Amino acid sequence: MLNIKKPALLLALTLCGQTAFANQTETLFDTKRARHIPVTITAADSKCTIKKKCPVAFIGAGYGMAHTDYQFAQQAFHQHGYLTVEVAHELKGDPSLNPEPPYMTTRMENWHRGVQTLEFLAVELAKRYPAYDFNQLTLFGHSNGGDIAALYAAIYPAKVAKLITLDHRRMLTPRNNNIAVLTLRGSDYPADDNVLLTPQELAMYPVTQIKLKDSRHNDMYDGGPKALVERMSKELNAFLLANK
Repeated sequence: MLNIKKPALLLALTLCGQTAFANQTETLFDTKRARHIPVTITAADSKCTIKKKCPVAFIGAGYGMAHTDYQFAQQAFHQHGYLTVEVAHELKGDPSLNPEPPYMTTRMENWHRGVQTLEFLAVELAKRYPAYDFNQLTLFGHSNGGDIAALYAAIYPAKVAKLITLDHRRMLTPRNNNIAVLTLRGSDYPADDNVLLTPQELAMYPVTQIKLKDSRHNDMYDGGPKALVERMSKELNAFLLANK
């Protein structure tokens, strides 16, 4: 059963037969895992209907960062008619992210926990927001949040339409003709072997890899240099326009 705390901000208005909210911060409860999941949900301004559903984007943070630290991305999605769900993956009491390689093994517990959270939200929020498409998700994640998103795309490929990552470095980027991918790469750390596509693979799959000059992995959020945030916003907007 879904347990929802009173929203911090609730706009009670009806759009197309559903309740719409703006910047609704709340905590959902996954009874199966006895896990509280803090989220911030922002509905689109577009007139969405059950027959003509609007898109959905899940936003995941880098490890140790707040799930609300990517407002440049949330705003871009909002401008393109998305419902956005900013998800807090890391909770007090969770095991620390394992610092030892091989990461595809040692961090899989963390990633699977994140995947379970995303799937729980996709199922439960679809009941609350029937005018939004939770079966063709757009996933956005920075660093470890991008690794979680990439694993979700590997496990539930039929439910993912787009994947955008900011310098995820451990989980393999999907090689799937049905998933459009944008990955923006920092310039200070390399990705692990096979995470990124080879030139030959890039010719085969709808994946765009862009290395951002003089960009640091830890700066790829709202608090980074203004020029970097503007560049990331520009690339994200261009990708969303090209993959409507």
